Amino acid sequence: MASEQFKLDSASTALIIQDMQNDTITEGGAFSDSGAPAHAKSQGAVEHVVELAAACRERGVPVIHVHYIVDEGAPGLQLNALLFQGIKEAGAVVRGTWGAAPVDGLEPQPGDHVIEKMRMNAFHGTRLEPLLRGLQVKTILISGAWTNMSIEHTARHGADAGFEVVVVSDGTATISEEWQAAALNYALTRVGQSLTSAELIAALQE
Repeated sequence: MASEQFKLDSASTALIIQDMQNDTITEGGAFSDSGAPAHAKSQGAVEHVVELAAACRERGVPVIHVHYIVDEGAPGLQLNALLFQGIKEAGAVVRGTWGAAPVDGLEPQPGDHVIEKMRMNAFHGTRLEPLLRGLQVKTILISGAWTNMSIEHTARHGADAGFEVVVVSDGTATISEEWQAAALNYALTRVGQSLTSAELIAALQE
């Protein structure tokens, strides 16, 4: 938890919205059977990120959407781990499909930035770090799915790259509360802070 004095400098903060796509967290998506849609709903993850993104835009904080996108048949997707194999086997997040599209309410808005990736880590092989450096960002607020996979990978890389990392605890979701707790209460405790969307909005407004 943050201290009562926690504040965010809008001039050096960016919000990352990662993998909030239909296949990832929406009923009827490729991974519906995983429990991810139910967990995202129980977290109110989409609604919380919508509110936080609106507050960020009002304060001039960059909003960066990171979407996992593959072409039909997933050509070039290295299948060196089960999580990548699962994407190909499920025919998930294929460019131009409903499954790859952002969930309702989290469509990129004018002035937002959009980045595509093919690995869990939003920094790996993408323009995310140069973009953040160019925007003079020091603190990254990370939201999205799944907390114990993509979010954790991105948070760890962000910390190693020198950014202050804040994970949006109620703006992230995975497949169960057990996995959510494992990420937020154990794996990421030394990587950055975990704060609610309301706490972050308040920190931006102070």
